[in-house]
Amino acid sequence: MDKYTYRVTWAEEDGEYVGLCAEFPSLSWLAETPDAAFKGIRQVVDDAVSDMQAHNELVPKPIATKQFSGKFMVRVPPDIHRALAILAAESGTSLNSLASAKLSQ
Repeated sequence: MDKYTYRVTWAEEDGEYVGLCAEFPSLSWLAETPDAAFKGIRQVVDDAVSDMQAHNELVPKPIATKQFSGKFMVRVPPDIHRALAILAAESGTSLNSLASAKLSQ
């Protein structure tokens, strides 16, 4: 359970902290403190994984252990593609470098 991607944030509508897990987006845990929310979501994920294993279901692989190629395709409208190509040319860089820089901001 330690390799999954956890986050704790304030849930204004609930008036409590909420623990979340990126690999299990349907699971959450509400608590009065961030530590309790973190502990709670980890236990919920542990229970879910145990249940999935007991029923021979596919358990999500932790994002942290996945290998990424660094490539993905993004579709944009032609006018945006043109505008980005012009901006890249005017900046003296490639469209790929421009897009990478903008995505990393």
